[in-house]
Amino acid sequence: MENMRIYVDEQQLNHQYAYRTIKRLFDIVAASIAVIILSPVFLIIAICIKVDDPKGPVFYSQTRVGKDGRLFKMYKFRSMVTNADELLEKLRSQNEVNGAMFKMKNDPRITRVGRVIRKYSLDELPQLVNVVGGSMSIVGPRPPLTSEVAEYTDYDKQRLMVKPGATGMWQVGGRNDVDFDEMVRLDLTYIQERSIWLDLKIMFETVKVMIKPNGAY
Repeated sequence: MENMRIYVDEQQLNHQYAYRTIKRLFDIVAASIAVIILSPVFLIIAICIKVDDPKGPVFYSQTRVGKDGRLFKMYKFRSMVTNADELLEKLRSQNEVNGAMFKMKNDPRITRVGRVIRKYSLDELPQLVNVVGGSMSIVGPRPPLTSEVAEYTDYDKQRLMVKPGATGMWQVGGRNDVDFDEMVRLDLTYIQERSIWLDLKIMFETVKVMIKPNGAY
């Protein structure tokens, strides 16, 4: 297995000046336009969440770990019950994936509307605000929880060498059907090979996955 591991060339990353500049400009323009165009969708989702669970908030924020270990607030449409974080501790023994993340196919914390918006990745749309603000990029590794990073090996921490993304190779490559080790491999492959063309390819694949969902739940 050791020879299958991917070790990112940090020096190469640091010299991608043109790519990083173009990527950031594209992120700002594309995410800003997307927020404006998708504002009616935002409104419809917000109404559905409120009708389904009137007492809970529409949006959900959570502390995630970004580039170089910096913490930031990531925004999503709320797809779970309001006390989901408290219930998590009772469900940890039912985790269905190996490694430093929690996934459960029939998670009882997910609301009726939540199941729909998660299936089509619509719960992720508010992350466009994170992209505009600069804590995330449109394409990059999945932003992990602090509790997940606490379990990372030095090898896993290579995922934190770039900004996390609203979508990425893990999301279009199988998502919840992919275990932790494979997610790390996909993310490190992206970091090592990232380019404008690869970003555009992943964004195109993301649209296809939203129309015809893969392993999202």
